Amino acid sequence: MRVLVIEDDQETAAFLKRALKESGHMAEHAADGEAGLEFAKANAYDVLIVDRMLPKLDGLDVIRALRTDEIHTPALILSALGEVDDRVKGLRAGGDDYLTKPYAFSELLARIEVLARRTSPEEGATRLSVGDLVLDRLSHKVTRAARRILLQPREFRLLEYLMKHAGQVVTRTMLLENVWDYHFDPQTNVIDVHISRLRSKIDKNFEQPLLHTVRGAGYTIRDSAH
Repeated sequence: MRVLVIEDDQETAAFLKRALKESGHMAEHAADGEAGLEFAKANAYDVLIVDRMLPKLDGLDVIRALRTDEIHTPALILSALGEVDDRVKGLRAGGDDYLTKPYAFSELLARIEVLARRTSPEEGATRLSVGDLVLDRLSHKVTRAARRILLQPREFRLLEYLMKHAGQVVTRTMLLENVWDYHFDPQTNVIDVHISRLRSKIDKNFEQPLLHTVRGAGYTIRDSAH
């Protein structure tokens, strides 16, 4: 699970990052609301942990902005404000859960694991599309401009994962963990080989490329024409 911690208190953030990593999860940190919003919009995360009171941009405003941009990454709000009205405001802003400080890390971990298991709109969709590229998850049919594209099973899973996170940068580690289901040597060229094959099938002979390499970061699939 890849988690973004949006927290301005450095001690709290360091504790959460360490505890999450010790629990087997990947954790990244943004120290204010503006940075958190930028991170959450540019990258694919399984869960967001958002402190309510943040500098530059309030935690609830971060979540509202993400929901306005149709980014539905589950968000757990952390707050010292524990009244019913405060919790209701957090949930109505687009938060998926609300945990009052102080809290036990074991409870926080359980809550974010539940959020990560929930089916998001992207997970439940049977058809994914980016520009004129369409993937049908039920029939395993892929077309571009109504032209059938034949993919091997691993290529299909790779494309599916990229399209689920369309417009966001997907790292090599994320692909290894979510497409291959286990850890390869990060230096292996298996991803490069499959990306190359996939690109030749979905972009070759088409004027507008959809699959892009983000140097030093990973890959993204997007419709650059819009």
